[in-house]
Amino acid sequence: MTERADFRSGVWDSLPTLPANIPFGFVAGAAAVQAGFTDLQAVAMSALVFGGASQLAAIELLNANAPLAVVLLTAVVVNLRYVMYSAALAPHFRRLAERWRVALSQFIVDTTFAIAVTEYEQAPETDRRAYFLGVVAAIYGGWMAGTVAGVALGDRVPEGLQLDFAIPLLFLALLVPSISDEPTAIAAAVGGFAAVVAVGLPMNLGLVAAALVGVLAGSFVDATGVAG
Repeated sequence: MTERADFRSGVWDSLPTLPANIPFGFVAGAAAVQAGFTDLQAVAMSALVFGGASQLAAIELLNANAPLAVVLLTAVVVNLRYVMYSAALAPHFRRLAERWRVALSQFIVDTTFAIAVTEYEQAPETDRRAYFLGVVAAIYGGWMAGTVAGVALGDRVPEGLQLDFAIPLLFLALLVPSISDEPTAIAAAVGGFAAVVAVGLPMNLGLVAAALVGVLAGSFVDATGVAG
């Protein structure tokens, strides 16, 4: 396919995540305004950080008057998983110019990573940059649209209407298509179980620990075929 076709393919493949991604942005925008951010600050935060979980954690801490160092450290810890994502994407972006690798790294989040890696593994001929830009256009556009809506309409949402469902729904939408064989199924099952067991770890380190345990379990099954 041409670069334009790969870009469109990236946009198209990302559309199923938008029903969860947009409400997630809405929650982030509404939470920021309710915590005392101005409209511009709330939108700028989503535009520059582009990390829902770390944004919500930072907003909650700022709202509780936590020290700035604690807020920054928490955001860093919550986003530690992006180090693993970057390492996994690095081989696919190796041929790109450094300025492109740096620019694209800003948009590596759960959704863009999961969709891009799945495509790259299933279709090695896909133009990496064009496809990733298509994914980013849809995901980032949806995220920002949700944030703007949350900033504008968050105060009008009835108290009984819970939008937090969007967060687990988003991750489920990413998980299911990526389970393609026994090792990935084992990794998902073990990682999910470990996340529940480690939920009490400080600074949200349970998420990172569960991811590592799941990766190790899936890699072990892939290398040894024990589960089969």
